Amino acid sequence: MNRQTFHAKNNEVPQAWHHIDATDQVLGRMATRIAVILMGKHKPEYTPHHDVGDFVVVTNAEKITLTGNKLDQKLYRTFSGHPSGQKTRTYRQMIEQKPELLLETAVRKMLPKNKLASAMLKKLKVYAGPEHPHSAQDPQPLELQSA
Repeated sequence: MNRQTFHAKNNEVPQAWHHIDATDQVLGRMATRIAVILMGKHKPEYTPHHDVGDFVVVTNAEKITLTGNKLDQKLYRTFSGHPSGQKTRTYRQMIEQKPELLLETAVRKMLPKNKLASAMLKKLKVYAGPEHPHSAQDPQPLELQSA
């Protein structure tokens, strides 16, 4: 009886494409599900030190919802490193200006803090509207559980 532990190697596990429609989805709940898919934790071949995750295409990022009063109370801060270089915007302003950045930031903070995170984040494609240029990859629609 062979009881060796399986370790996936690079390019050994096939990577699928998933399509998520972000209409009326809660930001945090959707970001956790996307992070799990990008890391590959939904697969039985999951190996923490290799990139075995799938590609994720998210459309309608402008229609993301937040619970409670987070649209006006939660702040998005950037700092350039120079004096008076801090910019502060509410999440409502961010959804109007750059809705893709909100989801990418939420997912990035949920990924591991190592070199694999940048490779995993490159597999996330976020678009504000319903159109995306990845129809040739035939992304399969993925339904997220609604709250």
